[in-house]
Formats: sequence, C-alpha cells, structure tokens
Amino acid sequence: MKNLNTGNWQKILTATVTATTITFITNCATKVTANEMIQGAGDSFSAALYQRYSQEYEKEKGGKFKYSIVGSGGGIRLFADQAIDIGATNLIPTPIERNQMKDGLLMIPTGGSSIAIVYNLQDVKSEIKLSREKLVQIFTGQITNWKQVNPSLPNQKIQVVVCEGSCGTSFILTKYLEKISGGKIPATRAPNWGFNVFSAFPQDSRIAGEIRRIDGAIGYVQKNFAIANKLSIASIENQNGRYVKPNLEETKKALENVKFNDNFTTEDITDPKDGYPLVSLTWLLVNKQYPNEQNLQATKNLLSWILTKGQTFNEELEYTKIPDDVAKKVKEVVNTELRVRPF
Repeated sequence: MKNLNTGNWQKILTATVTATTITFITNCATKVTANEMIQGAGDSFSAALYQRYSQEYEKEKGGKFKYSIVGSGGGIRLFADQAIDIGATNLIPTPIERNQMKDGLLMIPTGGSSIAIVYNLQDVKSEIKLSREKLVQIFTGQITNWKQVNPSLPNQKIQVVVCEGSCGTSFILTKYLEKISGGKIPATRAPNWGFNVFSAFPQDSRIAGEIRRIDGAIGYVQKNFAIANKLSIASIENQNGRYVKPNLEETKKALENVKFNDNFTTEDITDPKDGYPLVSLTWLLVNKQYPNEQNLQATKNLLSWILTKGQTFNEELEYTKIPDDVAKKVKEVVNTELRVRPF
C-alpha cells in the first residue's frame, strides 16, 4: 500500500463519512481474538486519524481495527453497552456513564485537533473574521443578518446549522462560548440554542453538505471536514486579540500547555491564551478487563502501536501528537492495569 498524501486522505474522508448506517453493531459484546477485527466507533472529530491508523496498522502489523462514525455520545453509549470493543470521543464520560461500563474504563489520549466555524456566502470573496462578541451573538440569535457582522457584507439572513443530539463538537463550541460570554451560554453536549436554528444534523458530513447547499449558512464542523468539503473557514479572535484559523500551528499553540490528570483526562481547555481557541483532545475508551488472553493481547498490541508508530501520522493529518512522556505513562498503565477478567 502506498503512503497517503493530504489530498488522498481528504478524498477518503469525504467518501467514508457519506455512509450513515453502521452495520457491525450488535446487541452483545464483541469477541476479539488476535486475528479478528477490533471494532471501534465514535466521534467524527477523530475519524480521519483513526481511519488512517486502521490502514497503517493492518499494513504494518496485520492487525485489523475498523472505525465507524456514530458521534461522541454514540461512541460512549455503544462502549458502555459492550456493542463495540473500543469507543472514541472528545467528551469526558459522566460518572453515570462510567458506572455503566462494567469492565472498567481507561481513557487513551491519541491526539488533538480543532473545529472550524464554516460559512457559505456565495458572493463574498473576502475573508470573514469573527470577534468573540460576534461569535456569541450569532449563536445566541442576537445577530441574524450578515450585515450586522460587518457592514461590508451583504444584507442577507444568517442561517445557523448545528449538530443534533449528544455532540462533541457542540460541547467544544459551547464550552468556549460559556467562557467568553460570562456564563450566558451553558456548556453542554446537546445545546438549547434559545432561538430557531435553520437546521440540525447528527454528523459533520451532513452539516458540511447543508452549509454548502445554503447561501448565508454558518455552522461548525471538525477542521478536516471543512477542508475536505472545501468550505470557507472564518478566522476567530483569540484571547490575545489575534484572528486565527484552525491550522496545525495554531492548534499546537492552544494545546501546548495542556495538563493531564492521573486518568489521562485533561484540565479544562476553554480559552487558551494563544493559538486557535476551539480545540480539544480525542480519547479512545478501552476496557480494563477482558474475557480471555487473546482479547487482552490484541487490544494491548493496537494501543501500543497507536501510542508509538501511530503518532507519526498525526501531524500529516493536522492532528497534534500526545507528548512523549504522557504516551510513555499511558503505555505503562496499559501494560499493568489491563487484565483478563476474573471468573
């Protein structure tokens, strides 16, 4: 298999996310052996990364890891229900969700990325810049016309397109809006925006498609979906007053001082001092107990590869890498805390 360049992975991402049905999910726990498929599912935020891991891991190690998009909330729910082997999310599971995970939970950080504020103004060629105040006003319905954003923009209604259901990208956005609005907008997975949005869809691919279709639309998707769908991306004002876009350099700046807790979750990332502000890490959800040694070893092998060789693909796909010292600690925990379930 040839290595993928940026153009190739964008094509793969665009093609992959058009599928909205997940066929592999069953109502019982998956039984993985060393030669069988490890089934993963979760957020679209990390889809490009995990699908690349899947290709490279099979090519290099012969192991099989399949990843499908069901959303962050869906990844947590299916993992708790033992319908998949590994979940993926940019949300931290709640205590109630953790209690439903009968075989325990270890969260594996794998990379960081950003969400883009995307828009469609067909007759506008200049770049759109959104101040912190204007961003809050758009997503609270206080601003409803593009001319209110900037007098040079057309007299055209703003059509707000959002993520539907329990959504990691909604949480990233509302967490930031809560911070910069002084708490006027609560951080939540499933926002009540307080006004009539134009439309809502459960996946980034469908949100991107709607924004491409509707002149005057604005919304938010993971950065790779914005690039793959050739959407216009707004520059956002950060805490330092710079207007920045969600490129790798600015994402690195925002995440460079992130602090990890003992369970590998992070201190709250709400309004970094510099860099692009709408950022998050992504985690794999794995069990601490397994039905047999084959299941255990197959999972350890995959996680070890992701935390070492897998990290070399992150920046090519515009994801930040996990710091080496953190990756080393995660590997140690994987080797010591994952074990066969006692009977």
